[in-house]
Amino acid sequence: MNEGKPTQDPSGQRTGTEGDFHLERPSRTAATSDDGDFELRRPEEHTGSAEDAPPSGPAGSEAARAGAAQAKPLHDPDPYSTPPYGEPGPWAPAPPVQHPATTPAHGTVVPAPPPLGGEAPEQGPQMPGTVAATPATAPAPAHATPPAPVTPVPVTAVPAPPPGASIPADGPPADPWARYDPWAAAAAGPLQQTGEAAPSVAQRKRRARRTLVLGAVLLALVSGGVGGAVGAYLERNGGIGGVELPQAGEEPAGRDPDSVAGIAARALPSVVTLHVSGSEQSGTGTGFVLDDQGHILTNNHVVEPAGEDGEITVTFHSGDTAEAELVGGDSGYDLAVVQVKGVHGLQPAPLGNSDNVQVGDPVVAIGAPFDLAGTVTSGIISAKQRPITAGGESGDGSEISYVDALQTDAPINPGNSGGPLLDSRGRVIGINSAIRSAGGGAETDGEQAGSIGLGFAIPVNQGKRVAEELINTGRATHPVIGITLDMDYGGDGARVGTRTSDGRAPVTAGGPGDLAGIRAGDVITEVDGQRVHSGEELIVKTRAHRPGDRLELTVERGGRERTISLVLGSSDDG
Repeated sequence: MNEGKPTQDPSGQRTGTEGDFHLERPSRTAATSDDGDFELRRPEEHTGSAEDAPPSGPAGSEAARAGAAQAKPLHDPDPYSTPPYGEPGPWAPAPPVQHPATTPAHGTVVPAPPPLGGEAPEQGPQMPGTVAATPATAPAPAHATPPAPVTPVPVTAVPAPPPGASIPADGPPADPWARYDPWAAAAAGPLQQTGEAAPSVAQRKRRARRTLVLGAVLLALVSGGVGGAVGAYLERNGGIGGVELPQAGEEPAGRDPDSVAGIAARALPSVVTLHVSGSEQSGTGTGFVLDDQGHILTNNHVVEPAGEDGEITVTFHSGDTAEAELVGGDSGYDLAVVQVKGVHGLQPAPLGNSDNVQVGDPVVAIGAPFDLAGTVTSGIISAKQRPITAGGESGDGSEISYVDALQTDAPINPGNSGGPLLDSRGRVIGINSAIRSAGGGAETDGEQAGSIGLGFAIPVNQGKRVAEELINTGRATHPVIGITLDMDYGGDGARVGTRTSDGRAPVTAGGPGDLAGIRAGDVITEVDGQRVHSGEELIVKTRAHRPGDRLELTVERGGRERTISLVLGSSDDG
């Protein structure tokens, strides 16, 4: 291809070669306007060779104008006559462009682009309604969460005015692109938008009304609850100005097993109340369960009013009642056994050992004083081996009870007879049988006398032996020496009688006393090393043993003492 080189004709105008052309310099005389401006002629299309070019000079100019008039314009003429006219030439400035960016959220700072010179302008006055931009180099917080991607939306950046520039009252400058730099650095951090439309005035009003309604409902509920609580408090406590006394809160129901409450809780299910009625008498007493066969131990004087055809009713701690029948009784020991049938789930009372009891040991007594069933009292062992006699209302001495008793200060009253005396582990160590009344003398609980702190219980060792005999044979055996005592003797000790009322010998021939060498008129002063002061005490000490036990007796005869040993015999007479 032949490069086009410009040539110059004699008139000084440049013409193209090889098909190229140069615009000729506009002539002020060719086309002038009233205001002194001039217009460039439209270049003609020419595709021919140099030889075909129109001639230069006036003739050539006329031909060029004729050809331009016939040529079709490349585009519609500019109605506003804004230069440059016609199609943009290669010298025209590039049109302003816009980079897509996200629309900033409400209240987000819009940064101002740096000037073309690369230096940030001084901060000038801000345009109305705009916020000063944050420098593009400011680092983002380390803990900031990266924003969620959003759809790009074109945005037009508003540059900050140069220092000292005045801000038009009606808005930004007329030419917003005068200081625009398409290659400026991006803003310091992406702009975000929530995507939610701003609520309208009606929506804001409806939302406010809903908030007020919900607040009113919540306030009503809270007020009702508080009012109810206050009302209940006032009703229980008698008003705001009422007296409210301090009180301990609830505590666990359990108690220490060795405490009085713990002992009573374990023993009460085994204790029963007996109601006895006969043809002439009636009474109330207490007993306790011996085994799961329904055997119950009590005092003989409790069941004695029933006689041969009376009734005995047993009431358990649960409130259930059952009819009972007499198995056997012994007035000398003041013990009896009754039995209930057809009753299941009985809880026998555990038996202790009365020989292990010491003075001062704590004890608990359970009974039905004056028909108050399940009464619990407590105290200590006041004395041991206290010889007492009780009963004998018949006058012949056949109903006298001789007991080597345990003395206690636990309150015992009429109705406690036959009830258990318990040790600190809830085991039966005695059977409550008698009290010392203020009028003097030892009386059974059947007497209408109150407790003065002197109660007596049959040792459980003796009660166990008698109960077993009554259950097995219906009768109880008594240990005997085989002698008759002078109960009217006023001296110290137990004297053997010299004669009997029925004419028999005071020392039974072949009996234990006869074999040991006891003679009529001898005075027995000690039994197993313990001093005896009367005939009743000798009987009590003897009945505290079993038949077959060996005794050591100190006998005084003619002013001299001697010690003899004998083996107790047995008598099954009541």
